[in-house]
Amino acid sequence: MSDLAVVGAGPAGLAAAVAAASRGLSVTVVDAGRQPGGQYWRHPDEQTADPDELASHGQHDWTAYVRLRERFDDLLGPDRITYVPGAQVWFTERAGQGWRLRLSPVVEGVASSDHVPTEVVVDALVLCPGGYDRQLPVPGWDLPGVLAAGGVQALLKGHGSLAGRRAVVAGTGPFLLPVAAGLAEAGAEVLGICEANAVTGWVRQLGGAVQSPAKGLDAVGYVRTMVAHRIPYRQRTVVTAIGGRDAVESVTTSRLDAQGRLVAGSERTAAVDLVALGWGFTPSLELVTAVGAETRVDVDDSLVAVVDAEQRSTAPHVYVAGEATGVGGAALALQEGELAGLVAAADRGRGGKSRRIRRLQGSISRGRAFATAMHRAHPVPPTWSSWLTPETLVCRCEEVDVGTVLRARDELGGGDARTAKLLTRTGMGWCQGRVCGFATALLAAQHEGRALTVDDLRPTAKRTLSTPVSLGRLADLAAVDPEATVVALD
Repeated sequence: MSDLAVVGAGPAGLAAAVAAASRGLSVTVVDAGRQPGGQYWRHPDEQTADPDELASHGQHDWTAYVRLRERFDDLLGPDRITYVPGAQVWFTERAGQGWRLRLSPVVEGVASSDHVPTEVVVDALVLCPGGYDRQLPVPGWDLPGVLAAGGVQALLKGHGSLAGRRAVVAGTGPFLLPVAAGLAEAGAEVLGICEANAVTGWVRQLGGAVQSPAKGLDAVGYVRTMVAHRIPYRQRTVVTAIGGRDAVESVTTSRLDAQGRLVAGSERTAAVDLVALGWGFTPSLELVTAVGAETRVDVDDSLVAVVDAEQRSTAPHVYVAGEATGVGGAALALQEGELAGLVAAADRGRGGKSRRIRRLQGSISRGRAFATAMHRAHPVPPTWSSWLTPETLVCRCEEVDVGTVLRARDELGGGDARTAKLLTRTGMGWCQGRVCGFATALLAAQHEGRALTVDDLRPTAKRTLSTPVSLGRLADLAAVDPEATVVALD
C-alpha cells in the first residue's frame, strides 16, 4: 500500500509525484500514456525515437519537462515512486480511511498490460486528469478531415504527422496560435486563423492579463511564425459550413459583428483538406465525480472541481490539480501539482507548511487571474447556434441532429441535457457526451435564457464506471473487500 496515488502524468501529475516523493511519501503514479508527459508534452516513443529529435515536433517548454522528468526518474524505486503506465482507473471506492483504485490496461492483451495491477490501495489521491478539446457543432463537421485542434497538435507532437496539407484553424482562444504555427512549421499551408472574438477583448481584461507576462512573450513568438509563413489572423470570423463528399473539400467562413451576429455577404469559401476546430478545453472529471467531490461552473462555462487554497477537494484525502480545477495552461498546472504534492505530504506529517507552499499559492493566484482574463476575452459567441441547420449533427456517435434535439426541447420537455439524452440518445454513444454534451446543454440553457448550471453539466461527467472495461474485469468486483466502504453510485 502506497501513501499516495497520483492519477495522470502530465505537468500537474509529474509535479505532484516529485513533490510528494521528495518529502518522503511512497507514491504510485497511474497514467494512461505509455510514457510521462501527458497531452501537453506528448512526444514520440522514447524506445524508438532519436533522443535529439524528441522535442522537434511543436513542443513548448521542453526544458521544463526535461528537468522535471530527470527528477521523476531519479525518484523511481521501491517506497518512492512506482510508475504504472498504460493504465486507466475504471472504478474508485473507499477502503477504510483511504481509497482503492481498480485498474485495467488501456489496451488489453499486449505485453505491457501484464505489468498493470488490478488494484491500488492508498491513503490519499491526487487527481490530475487533464482535459480535452471542447467542441461545438457546425454543418459538415462530421466529415473526415475535421479534427479537434488538440488532435491536430497531438498527431504532430506524438508522431510528426500532418493531419492535412491545406488547413484552416478556427474557434477561439490562444491555443489556435500554436496549432497553426506547428502546422506551418511542419510544411502545411495554413490559409488562416479564424478567431471568433476580437483581440480588443483583452483591453477589458488587462488586470488579469498582466499577471502572466510570459504568456505575452509566447504570443509574440507565435506571431513571428505567422508572419514568416504569411498566416492571416481573422478576428470575429467563424466557420459556418464545411463542404465535401467523402472528406473535407472546402470551408466557408463568415464575419461576426460586435454583437456576435453574422454579417450578411461576408461569406468566403476556400478549398481545404483540414479544418482544425477549437473552442477551448474542458476538464476530464470522471474521477473527480467518482470520489464524490463537489464541482462548480467556471467562468468559461466548464464544470470544474471545487478545491481550497491548498488543492484539497471536498472528498476526504483527495487533492485535485491542473485543468480539472479550471483550464489555465501547463505553467499553472505545474504549480498546482507541486502544491498538491507538498500539502499531501504535510498532511501526513512529512514537512510543514513551508515558505515554498506560500510562494506557490501566490503564483497560482496570479495564474488563475490570467486564466479568468483569457476566458472572458475568448467566450463562446452567444449566437453560435444561428449558423446551424436542422440537419447539422449534434451527436455524431448516435447521429442525432439539431432538429431532433430542438423538437425534444420544445415539444417534449427536453429542456436540459439529461432529459434530451433520454429522449434523443444524444450522449449515449462511444464518447458518452464528452463531445456533444456541452453543445446540448447550451441549446437547452439558451432556450430558457439562462446560464449553465452544475445540474446541466454534471450528468455528462458523472459515470459509474470511469472508462470502458471488459466484462471479465467487471466481474472482479465480486472480490471487493467486504470491509471497504463503496462510494454511492447514484
